[in-house]
Amino acid sequence: MKGNSLLSITGRGRGDGAASRLVLRAGLAAAVSLIALSAAHAQEADQGETVLKRIVVDGGGDGDETKGYIARSSRIGTKTDTPIEKVPQTINVVTREQMDDQQVTSVAESLRYTPGVFTDYRGASNVRDEVFSRGYFYIPRYLDGLLFATAELGQIDPFMLDSVELMKGPSSVLFGQTNPGGLINMTSKKPKDAPYREVTVGFGTNNRASAAFDVSDALNDTIRYRIAAIGLTSDLQEDYTHQQRIAVAPSVSWTPDDATSLTISGIFQHDPEVGYRNFMEKLGTIDKTAYGRVPTDFFVSDPDYEKFTRDQATLGYQFSHEFNDALTFRSSARYTHVDEAQKTLVWGALDSTDGKTISRTASGGRDVVDQFVIDNSLQAKVSTGPANHTFLIGGDYRYRERDYHWGYDYTVPSIDWTDPVYGNLGKIKLTTTEDTSTVAKQLGVYAQDQIEIGKLNLLFGGRYDWATTDIDDHLNGGRTSYNDSAFSYRAGAIYNFDNGISPYASYSTSFEPVIQAAPAGEDPFKPTTARQFEAGIRYAPTLSDFTLTASYFDIEQKNLVGTMWEQDSSGNWTSVSKQMGKTRSRGIELQGTASLTDNLSLLSSYAYIDTKVLTSVDPTLIGNAVYRSPPQHQASLWAKYEHTDGTFNGLGYGAGVRYIGTAWGDEANSFKVPAVTLLDATISYDFGAKSKDLEGLSLQINVKNLADKKYVSSCAIAYACWYGERRSVFGTLKYTW
Repeated sequence: MKGNSLLSITGRGRGDGAASRLVLRAGLAAAVSLIALSAAHAQEADQGETVLKRIVVDGGGDGDETKGYIARSSRIGTKTDTPIEKVPQTINVVTREQMDDQQVTSVAESLRYTPGVFTDYRGASNVRDEVFSRGYFYIPRYLDGLLFATAELGQIDPFMLDSVELMKGPSSVLFGQTNPGGLINMTSKKPKDAPYREVTVGFGTNNRASAAFDVSDALNDTIRYRIAAIGLTSDLQEDYTHQQRIAVAPSVSWTPDDATSLTISGIFQHDPEVGYRNFMEKLGTIDKTAYGRVPTDFFVSDPDYEKFTRDQATLGYQFSHEFNDALTFRSSARYTHVDEAQKTLVWGALDSTDGKTISRTASGGRDVVDQFVIDNSLQAKVSTGPANHTFLIGGDYRYRERDYHWGYDYTVPSIDWTDPVYGNLGKIKLTTTEDTSTVAKQLGVYAQDQIEIGKLNLLFGGRYDWATTDIDDHLNGGRTSYNDSAFSYRAGAIYNFDNGISPYASYSTSFEPVIQAAPAGEDPFKPTTARQFEAGIRYAPTLSDFTLTASYFDIEQKNLVGTMWEQDSSGNWTSVSKQMGKTRSRGIELQGTASLTDNLSLLSSYAYIDTKVLTSVDPTLIGNAVYRSPPQHQASLWAKYEHTDGTFNGLGYGAGVRYIGTAWGDEANSFKVPAVTLLDATISYDFGAKSKDLEGLSLQINVKNLADKKYVSSCAIAYACWYGERRSVFGTLKYTW
């Protein structure tokens, strides 16, 4: 397939040095101001003007029982305060300590050492945290238990988060329309029980610089606040590409008594330069041309045309009230706004005869999403003989409005990758190809019963959803409307032996209304549905700080909408959306997480995933691996050691290895993307270990892709491949008090 294929895969940003310096200066100024303000506040406290009591705040989904890399609880699995060891479904939690030790720069990157997850599909061009789980893309992201934007739009800086949780498999019973691979829940930073102050300054390769602060304190006996903020600027892997960001996350908690809490929080983020989003192809990356391979820093677009900006804001609340020991009411809601605008020159095709000339197409537009989500639930604990029940009934509603406008200009001159010349583009005039407004609504009611009989925990849940979708085509006129409804459910059991071994099994289902119009003249798309059987065993001794998990899963999905490429009489390729049929994903996942001592933390994982097309409108695909299948084999190991006494007191160091196996490069399974092994490393020093005057000051340096491997992270088809991230070095100087 040649020509203008996959033109919707676009994007990259451009910025200048002045803007970069502005971002950094703003962050540094904020950090310095905060230090002065906090010092003054501390002095007032020392003079005895304010005496504060300890306040316990409902985190609304956070796993509070955390030590090092191990989280013992998470509300994402049941929407109740249930330890992970009692949930018969896989939940992975990336703690704040792990994110700090690995100095992650995105939510997707935080999951690199999690089994069954593929985070590098877009290689070095991660601008939207597009994550694969158990063979399915892109799994939705939630913020504090509520849906955040769309799976392909928006991004939250990881500095604003306390943890990243991943619940695997279909999860519609509690969350409505979800991907069968699972969902990501990002838990935002909330006010802490005790005063906390942190200031960081970062630096690294690609002219990376950043400044951030994180402060939590109390205003009085019942009100606490927290504010985290970051400013960063960086060049990216490709020439002329940049990332710039300013973000702030304020929150305030009111706890009038031990039974009631209200937290109001928001995240406001401005990205003058979002980053780079484009693609290459198999020829020139996996395969050599007569001139070799295209460099990883090659920029196919033009610095005079490129622009990619994003503004986003979230504002919401989390409320909890315990009427008594048995009855608890919870309510949470959030409004989210995301506005992305970009224009770029898209890679068309590399001329196979000369091996160096690349056709290009100008494209650009705007994508705006406004979303409101609310969830209310009532939890009741009752006993019936030997059985203790935790009942949960609730309902949620989501409203999303999306305005999408996009266009192309096919008259842009080609470029020679061996000797690129930029500028002289002439006047670019985009012809609008898509101009739509989509309104999607979902109303769901759910009920769940957790039954504990001795060491046996049973879980049963059911849900019914009503979903409507209206799509207005402003370009061609007309409206397409869908009305869907679905019942989803989950059942599972887990037995917790005294020695820490917990075998479990579960069955769960999911559904997703298709939020796009079917081709003209065809019936509306049916909802995509899925089911999963999962069985596994956990080993988590009560008095030990390590967990081992082994799980097997079998997922089947129906009515997936895919893209088929068809060639018209003139030889031009066009994409057509169709419901492809039925797919299956089977596999095993192994994970070990340990904080063996106060000095040593370990992570290890392995996953095997086998996907297959069971039925399809294209019979040639039956039996193949599913389109965009992740690598069949992935494995990782990470270790971090910190000296707490002796000659090397204060010194910490760690290393990680990530193996990414081969993966099919297209749905025809005609070629494979080669496997790669990547190394990461970190070293840190706590200056307070040597001097009391320097207590709270630390320095940490991380290196990712230590060996600087040049590799292709994935391909969607032969004309859409991505290079992985080359070696990067990032350091942080942090002061906490």
